[in-house]
Amino acid sequence: MLTTIEHFCDLGIFSDLDVHFTKLIAHLSQSQEEGLLLGAALASHFTTLGSSCVDLEKMAKQSYPSEGTNTLLCPNLSQWLNTLQNSTVVGQPGEYTPLILDKSRLYLYRYWDYERQLATQIRARSRKARTDVNQDILKDGLLRLFPMQGEGQYSAALTAVQRNFCIISGGPGTGKTSTVVKILALLLEQNQKLSIALAAPTGKAAIRLQEAITQALHHLNCSSKIKAAIPQKTYTIHRLLGSKPDSPEFRNHAGNLLPYNVVVIDEASMVDLALMGKLAQAIPKTARWILLGDKDQLASVEAGTVLGDICEVGIKKGKEHKQTNIQNSIVFLNKSYRFSEDSGIRTLAEAVKQGQSEAALQILQSEKYPDVQWHSIDSGLPLSLLNEIVTYFSHCLEKNIPQTVLQEFDTFRILCASRHGHLGVKAVNRRIEEELRSLGLIQTYSRWYHGRPIMISHNDYNLQLFNGDVGIILRNPSNRYELQAFFPDTKGQIRAFWPNRLPEHETVYAMTIHKSQGSEFNKIIMLLPNPFLPILSRELIYTGLTRARQHVSVWGNKQVFQEAVSQKISRSSGLSEQLN
Repeated sequence: MLTTIEHFCDLGIFSDLDVHFTKLIAHLSQSQEEGLLLGAALASHFTTLGSSCVDLEKMAKQSYPSEGTNTLLCPNLSQWLNTLQNSTVVGQPGEYTPLILDKSRLYLYRYWDYERQLATQIRARSRKARTDVNQDILKDGLLRLFPMQGEGQYSAALTAVQRNFCIISGGPGTGKTSTVVKILALLLEQNQKLSIALAAPTGKAAIRLQEAITQALHHLNCSSKIKAAIPQKTYTIHRLLGSKPDSPEFRNHAGNLLPYNVVVIDEASMVDLALMGKLAQAIPKTARWILLGDKDQLASVEAGTVLGDICEVGIKKGKEHKQTNIQNSIVFLNKSYRFSEDSGIRTLAEAVKQGQSEAALQILQSEKYPDVQWHSIDSGLPLSLLNEIVTYFSHCLEKNIPQTVLQEFDTFRILCASRHGHLGVKAVNRRIEEELRSLGLIQTYSRWYHGRPIMISHNDYNLQLFNGDVGIILRNPSNRYELQAFFPDTKGQIRAFWPNRLPEHETVYAMTIHKSQGSEFNKIIMLLPNPFLPILSRELIYTGLTRARQHVSVWGNKQVFQEAVSQKISRSSGLSEQLN
């Protein structure tokens, strides 16, 4: 079996890490049992695919991969479980072994422990309502801030104030951020000395959270003293926890808790299992913990679908009409304030979310919805689209004023499903750059040139530049027209950096849909690959569509689009079950 697993590594199915882990299991167990070694390889492999475990019941008697000429046939379930249960390196929940077998789910110990700790934290925080709330003050605040009491935002605020754990999930424009600002006002009216932390998974998402809070304060119906007490500084989760260089550990943890009474996390769908577990450990048990996000968006690139798993518990319990502590802590916002009832973007996003592939394509092709468009292409950028893109970028560079250029650049974005292929980020960025250069709009004599848009790909806490931050290289008229990189800061000001000081970064005329999470643009052009790639899913399409405020055009193959909408991401996890 080891030889077979090494062969599958050569084929690109398993990774070197999967092979090394399997060899370690073989050495520790002094066993060559096929079921054990295959289970070890799959448990390691599935974590890289976003799962926290491998579901043996689903895999039993199935071929992996499911398609292709080179596949592995998994054992039947009873035989597989028997092999694992009799191994010295496989333990039951609560034991300390390299692999944990929990019913029919096989985990690497680390991921089983992350799930267990996170579930324990959430159950404890959801167990009962707070007893320190002045109900008269709360009632007055709710009436003032939420005059339409029947709406979901009112319920979200009531839940967040009265419980230690609260999830507010909703699609774009449902008012998650404006609701949390009102929640903060309600909490500060209860106690103005509260210490509040606001954070998001990425630097870009943290900036957007800060911008949204600043904007919402202008319309907040409360005293100026309360407004002044609402924090506007935001953090990335890594910075909030105090990341250590070259280490997965943080300065704040169960033995050194965060000094906050309220912790708000935006874009929670992007937070992976390991990070969410470490965050939960670091938040004081008496503090309120509020998660904001869209459960239907793409989950983290790393293992875990935490927000979706928790929300699934709420949905299931709601259908069964049994009110539980967890379900009482989850509020879904369904009314969109950004899009009208006849909005094409809204209608299309709903169809995609429901997996209605034919209806979604019809909406895109219908003249009824001018804010969404479909264009059929097979491969490569069509000349008409390339001309449209070039016109846009040339317009961006008409004025050499950094703030103006960045504002213009942020109104439009090209989104690709993947990094590779004819319509992947690398090829599209290269093609756009070539066209701009051929027209004399840019001069690419060196790596850095006037007009080059860039995206940071590695956090630099000294420079306060974070993964996902987007800036642009321009000649600075205030500094002898030297080339500098300009980035917006959290206060809306522009910061300039010498290019050679920047952390790792890449050209970003186009970006992946994954990297666009936490951002919004007026207009989106979405490019889909042909043929179909496994990365395509309804969650990916939905996430891309909902980055747009005003207009979306999708370019691709009809069959590929429909197959993508029909494909729902399936990640194995035991978190929902542990929360029941």
